[in-house]
Amino acid sequence: MGAFHAYDIRGVYNRDFDKEDVYKIGFFLPELLKSNKVLIGRDVRESSPEIRDYLVRGIKDAGADVYDLGTVTTPMVYFATGKYGFTASAQITASHNPREYNGLKISGENALPVGFDTGLGTLEKWVKGREVVPVAKKGQLHRLDVREEYIAFLHDYKKDLSGLKIGVDVSNGMAGVIIKDVLGYPSDNLHYIFDEPDGTFPNHEANPLVPENIRDLQNLVKEKSCDVGVIFDGDGDRVMFTDENGRFISPDLMIALLGHFFIEEKGQKGNVLQDIRSSKAVGEYLEPMGAKVHTWRVGRAFAAHKLREIDGVFGGELAGHYYFRDFFYSDSGLMAALIILGVLARMKREGKKVSEAISAIEKYENSGEINFRIEKKREAMDVVRDYFASREEVLVSLDFDGYREEFADWWFNIRPSNTEPYLRFLAEARSRELLNSKVSKVRELLEPFL
Repeated sequence: MGAFHAYDIRGVYNRDFDKEDVYKIGFFLPELLKSNKVLIGRDVRESSPEIRDYLVRGIKDAGADVYDLGTVTTPMVYFATGKYGFTASAQITASHNPREYNGLKISGENALPVGFDTGLGTLEKWVKGREVVPVAKKGQLHRLDVREEYIAFLHDYKKDLSGLKIGVDVSNGMAGVIIKDVLGYPSDNLHYIFDEPDGTFPNHEANPLVPENIRDLQNLVKEKSCDVGVIFDGDGDRVMFTDENGRFISPDLMIALLGHFFIEEKGQKGNVLQDIRSSKAVGEYLEPMGAKVHTWRVGRAFAAHKLREIDGVFGGELAGHYYFRDFFYSDSGLMAALIILGVLARMKREGKKVSEAISAIEKYENSGEINFRIEKKREAMDVVRDYFASREEVLVSLDFDGYREEFADWWFNIRPSNTEPYLRFLAEARSRELLNSKVSKVRELLEPFL
């Protein structure tokens, strides 16, 4: 079984894991998280009902009760976990992966994520090596509905959007189960595509980071003359945007935009979290507002814990996750969308377009994330770091998620993927010419490892 990863359990169903594995996961989960009740939810993938049934059976055979939310977004599971004091929860989903994938996102007390180092590694050992002995007194199955409570919670973050023309691609993902009750029903100023949850993803894969998957949204924005485009991933925990021209906005830049709500409007000056790939422009934009920007590792399993540790107001990642202290330090695509759209609506009333708002943040040329299929990741990373460090003065050096090395006019991050056999590289520079020369050199340095 190769489904246990740094952040979650995920893989091709019936190849990387199967129903018997799911049963064992369910059986050992209450012991792992020291809980006699487990909250569960699921997406609408074709394999999710079977996974749900075997997960429930395993939990009940361990003597723990199951509280089933039904088909929900992943943030709805986080919401119910935190609000109702569950110390164990699982969402059945493969997030943005293709239809043949599925998995589980596990959370503990206060909706904090359980990663490989904080429990999934132990769970994998137990699933592979321990005998299952069902208890005599089985647990019970209960239904739990938090839909209306969650919608009411999100409405607290909805501002006057009446002057903003919005195009929304729901990607046939789970955001579709509540988005119209939150954002609004179709109108002259609000246009939806692919808004019915469908686990076969008939229109495009639910991964907004792949350029081909945002083309329909870009076309919608242009066709309807929208001010902004919004696109969600498969399970509703991520959101990304385009400007009025259909240009994709790098998600890390939206961390900066969130400052207008939390710092300027609400006066919550304090710590903000970004991941190690985030643009230098984010900190340069937020710090004059009163934020102290912290950089940390990629992934919810790390970000949610770190945001709680530093008592951060909010945070975000290049992958389109946005975390909020007011949401159990967890991520919600819809919450982020409402806050950002509120900021953009206010800016429009002040005469500023989305592209103009972003250009005020975006001060560097960015390579985007470049993937290299490399087996000897550590050796390759060291070669790149050592080459540049020996030739230029290093102003900032971080080494907790690969390397981030900052120089006078440019910086780079090189890191191993936690889930795939790739080395990921990203760089940013003050000019396109400088950026191209650095990227070209990195390709040359990595060529012997390919």
